Amino acid sequence: MFNIPEENRIIHKQVIANIIPAIIVEIMMLIYNLADTFFIAQTNDPLQLAAVSLAAPVFLVLIAMGIIFMAGAMSFISRSLGAGQSERANNIASFCVWSGVSVGAVMAVIFMFFIERILRAIGASPETFRLAYDYLSIVIASSPFVLFSMACGGIMRAENHASGAMLGQIIGNMLNVILDPVMILYFGWGIKGAAIATSVSIIIGALYYMGYFLSGHSTLSIHVKHFRIRNGIAWGVLSIGIPSCLDLWLMSISPIIMNSLMSFYGDMALAAAGVVMRIDQITGLFAMGTGQGVQPLLGFCVGAENWKRYRIILNFALKFTITLSLMMIALCYIFTHNVVSVFLTEPEAFTYAVKFLHIKLSSSILFAIFFIYINALQAMGAGRASFILSVCRQCALYMPLLFILNHFAGEFGIIWALPVAELLSLLQTVIVYGKIIYNPRYLIYKETL
Repeated sequence: MFNIPEENRIIHKQVIANIIPAIIVEIMMLIYNLADTFFIAQTNDPLQLAAVSLAAPVFLVLIAMGIIFMAGAMSFISRSLGAGQSERANNIASFCVWSGVSVGAVMAVIFMFFIERILRAIGASPETFRLAYDYLSIVIASSPFVLFSMACGGIMRAENHASGAMLGQIIGNMLNVILDPVMILYFGWGIKGAAIATSVSIIIGALYYMGYFLSGHSTLSIHVKHFRIRNGIAWGVLSIGIPSCLDLWLMSISPIIMNSLMSFYGDMALAAAGVVMRIDQITGLFAMGTGQGVQPLLGFCVGAENWKRYRIILNFALKFTITLSLMMIALCYIFTHNVVSVFLTEPEAFTYAVKFLHIKLSSSILFAIFFIYINALQAMGAGRASFILSVCRQCALYMPLLFILNHFAGEFGIIWALPVAELLSLLQTVIVYGKIIYNPRYLIYKETL
């Protein structure tokens, strides 16, 4: 019906096979992040719930550090494999894993040494200090395992084994969901039980990844004998990983600014904005999963200089993410009242949330396209460009627009800030991508011109 060449059909199936596991991983991460909060809420102790909320930013720092080695591994290894440099790919894999473990161990020591100062700095009260301390002191001990798992997941995606990387994530996350009610509620350990459940699930997940590489299922080796820093290994990983890390930190700062501005319009407006952000986060998971799933495939094509295949993958990924985004937007519009009512029933807050969500949905498709292009740049090794674009999106566009549109349009201007920022950043990204892609080093469209 659509007269799609057989070669293209095969490539499309491979893209979907990589994208679906990546989307599932993003969904599992959301479930994982909500599990502790949900089950601790069942204790009806608001102090324990507040303590977990205080600990969340500290754990986010740990995840951000893990992204350095996960993103670096996906981009650099896939390009090396595409170029037929298997030994170099082993060097990169070993560097990512053992550097990640070392950084995790150092972070655990630093956090434990300064944990009291950190808790006071992030606003722990006398009532929540001990609870947050108990939680973090247990969870932080698992830092090396967190970074080990994230690095291994990036390596597995780079070698086109996205389903295996997904399985490791599912094992850890589902175990956490199972252990949480047992340790928090059944044993009555409260917040300590949540910390133990989280740490155990992290360690078991890491053991799965270790078993995968030890069993010989991987074409790559993470053995310490392959560990290298020189010859561009460290720089190649960090030039991609650090921008991704900083981008996550910036994305965690902007909601704080938005909440601060929205608080001037009352608790109902603030509650509505918070709910809409959570709903929008769910739609964003599909875009992020698509981008991360397609990046190793693009990186392999760059390494192999197979620009025709690159073009087919990129075009299909764009069509896939646009279609998926439109479907999610349509569903959210049709069931707006049903979705909002799950979180809010107070009339004023409900009305705010419905209006906010309709505005916010206009940015979903823009973010989806933006994220595909950012991952394409990372696949080419253009870490500096992707970093600058991400920083501009958050610091030069979104954050200033929050203040500007708040001044002119009030609470609705605050919500409109993100769609406007997404549109401007997408235009900027397409321009930068076009300049890089037509550089003599990346004549990707030369076979079709």
